[in-house]
Amino acid sequence: MRKVTLFNRISLDGFYAGPNDSIDWFIADPDLDKYAMSGSVGRPDTGLFGRITYQMFEKVWPNVARDPNAGREAKQMADSLNRMTKAVFSNTLKQLTWENSMLLKGDIAEQVRKIKQGSGAGIIIFGSGTIVRALASAGLIDDYLLIVTPVILGAGKLMFQDVQKSSLQLVEAKAFPSGNVLLTYRPAGS
Repeated sequence: MRKVTLFNRISLDGFYAGPNDSIDWFIADPDLDKYAMSGSVGRPDTGLFGRITYQMFEKVWPNVARDPNAGREAKQMADSLNRMTKAVFSNTLKQLTWENSMLLKGDIAEQVRKIKQGSGAGIIIFGSGTIVRALASAGLIDDYLLIVTPVILGAGKLMFQDVQKSSLQLVEAKAFPSGNVLLTYRPAGS
């Protein structure tokens, strides 16, 4: 069965987005990105997105792939995202224009169970709090990779709001000079 990996940034107080979905508090860290992309997240071929995250990524990554001045790591990430199947959960979008994107509606957990049982490599979640909460509650996330950013937001969108309690085991903790810390967890007992 395919594995689902959550890969997201959170503030020290547990928010994945600030007020008005802001992400201006992220501390860019090419060393962390390079480390994570070199093996921590595996080689996923499917990404799970909610509307907001999908639209944010769609504005950036196809352009990075075409930008002759983009750095090597950024271009590799852009190429990977462009090739990846993007499963987008939205009740408001009518069509998707980014290559290899498919629109899904209905029960998130049920749709992801079907995707997990299909063929392919790993599945990754970027952002998309609604998806994270649905899949965490259903026990469908196999690995939690959280970039803890040394910022206290005080308000925004909590990553695990209203998620049922579940125990996780720490697999790895890696600190970076930027102050970001990458924490890798798995459900206890797996």
